Amino acid sequence: MKNEKLTTDEYDALEHILRGARHDRVNACVGRNAKRLSGLKMVQYSKDGKVALTDKGHQTLFVRRCIIGLRALAQDPAAAVEADVSLFLGKKSHIVLREAGGFEVTDKGRESLADMDAQDQAK
Repeated sequence: MKNEKLTTDEYDALEHILRGARHDRVNACVGRNAKRLSGLKMVQYSKDGKVALTDKGHQTLFVRRCIIGLRALAQDPAAAVEADVSLFLGKKSHIVLREAGGFEVTDKGRESLADMDAQDQAK
């Protein structure tokens, strides 16, 4: 089994690729991480040498945004969360809409956060 836990630098490289390059050359962050990300099937190279995210790369960034959003809502129910993230977290019963506005993290959401924290501490 491959170690698919990404570093902050690798996530940054995925974000750079997602935003698109302003020129044909990749930046240093992408250059440092492209080989591993390609091996994990998160990025791919076209015939002209340009790098692009795969579906797996897009999914990885979305999951990261969901985790960041859930953590933000756990700290502050009025935290700004992107619409697609709140929709997904709501469908998965991790958050519910509050009458006063904002979102409340459910027991299931708190359990998920606790599981992630426990996994981080175990590594």
